[in-house]
Amino acid sequence: MLHRLKELNQTLSLYDVFSEEFSEYGRVIERLDASALMTEAKQIPYPKNGSSYLPSVASLEATDVAKKIKEAVFGTLDTQIGYCFGHNDTLGATEWHFSSELNVAVTPLVLILGKRSDIKNGTIDSGDMKAFYVPEGTVIEVYATTLHFCPCQVSDDGFGCIVGLPTGTNTPLDAPVDDPILFRKNKWILAHEENAALIEKGVLAGIFGENYKINY
Repeated sequence: MLHRLKELNQTLSLYDVFSEEFSEYGRVIERLDASALMTEAKQIPYPKNGSSYLPSVASLEATDVAKKIKEAVFGTLDTQIGYCFGHNDTLGATEWHFSSELNVAVTPLVLILGKRSDIKNGTIDSGDMKAFYVPEGTVIEVYATTLHFCPCQVSDDGFGCIVGLPTGTNTPLDAPVDDPILFRKNKWILAHEENAALIEKGVLAGIFGENYKINY
């Protein structure tokens, strides 16, 4: 799959999460059995169009492995286990949190990642970003210093990605804030200049260059 993706996406630097290149963006978490989470997530029906994100899913949070994630990844902080799923094949935007994020690939998927340090004057060139293939069942930590957004599918069936974060992340702000790129609690976001839908919602355009589309 990785070889095929590289052949079809030659303008994008593309690796897998087991490569040395990923060590700057996150780490693979081994010895964490996420099969119970995946079983529960697969019961959630896909949206007819586009993608959906549920910050907190009770059936996921009720699993024994959710308790292990709370301790091992988030140091016993209150933790939400949610689900991002549906259909997406384009960079579109990038976001970051003041905390790491745990991802479990329910399906094979691609993450397009960048570094917060590459943001200059509120903008970033998409050419500074890299893509990483995440095989089904892989558990990863995405560092707080890493830019990321909605996963990209590698088949017409769509994608599914379990998301673990400190409780409250990605939920609506309680009141207006001065920071124009703080869009939700613990969620800073920049849209690609071509993403009219997000820009209309008030997200600032901050990504310039190719709006990468994952061909598969």
